[in-house]
Amino acid sequence: MEQYNDSPSPLRLITTADAPAAELAKIVEALLVVATQPLPPAELAAAAQTDATQIGEALELLTDRYSEEKSGIVLELVAGGWAFRASEAAAEACARLFEKPVEKGLSQAALETLAIVAYLGPITRPEVARIRGVNVDGVIAGLVERWLIAEGGRDNEFGAIRYRTTPLFERIFGLESLGSLPRVDDLGSDVSEIRERLEALAEKRPA
Repeated sequence: MEQYNDSPSPLRLITTADAPAAELAKIVEALLVVATQPLPPAELAAAAQTDATQIGEALELLTDRYSEEKSGIVLELVAGGWAFRASEAAAEACARLFEKPVEKGLSQAALETLAIVAYLGPITRPEVARIRGVNVDGVIAGLVERWLIAEGGRDNEFGAIRYRTTPLFERIFGLESLGSLPRVDDLGSDVSEIRERLEALAEKRPA
């Protein structure tokens, strides 16, 4: 007599793989976590061995995931690349934890000097001093120490060091690039007028 096995056959589990963009987003997320500075899409694509279009899709997913409304970590485009930062709600606590000088705020003199270097750089120390009307040796040294400005060549005539802002400056001020700075139209040739306009700008952009 033929016997039948009525016991059910073992179930075969079928897993659904994540969408390619979601998988790539995990890789991009890891790259941004280990990076020490903002990464442009081209660098992300090279590291992940993929193309810019796919990187863009992955960044869209991550931008939505890491937004002010959803996370204490925010993904944003700064200094020409993508980077994580603390959300506004968590920024104060993070500042207390690390207590970095750049996060403690900048003096009015430092802000004025930064504005001048950002708009007119690369610029020499004597040129900055002439615009501000005071000695800026200490302020320049402090900004260099904080990595907010750096050497950007030398003056052709006298060999004086020219200073420019750094990617860290753009990141701290939340700028995609220097092109994102507010426009200061028609600065004028008068030194006092330039100084007044740049000081007004500095007052509106606290660190």
